[in-house]
Amino acid sequence: MFVWVFHRVSGVLLIFLLLFQLLTGFFQAGAADPDVVETARALHRLPVMNCVIVFLFIFHALYGVRTILMDLGLGREKLLFWFCSVLGVVVFAAFLVLYATLVWP
Repeated sequence: MFVWVFHRVSGVLLIFLLLFQLLTGFFQAGAADPDVVETARALHRLPVMNCVIVFLFIFHALYGVRTILMDLGLGREKLLFWFCSVLGVVVFAAFLVLYATLVWP
């Protein structure tokens, strides 16, 4: 039940967060007022929001693969849940290490 709810909620959140990132990127590229451009730049480069987007993307993708495998007849639901969850934590931890060392000021 948790995976089903998380998969739907993360999909909706990803749509809104990626749309927000796209719009703030467009505001930076436009020939608007310099204050608007600077505000859009500050909103676009929020490290926490970027991390949330990556977190949601990783788990949404892994739980989607889990759902596909379940639909194909692989009936080991708990094993798939724990495998996808542990793999997601490992991948996200690796992302955080890389992000903290290479990008985050």
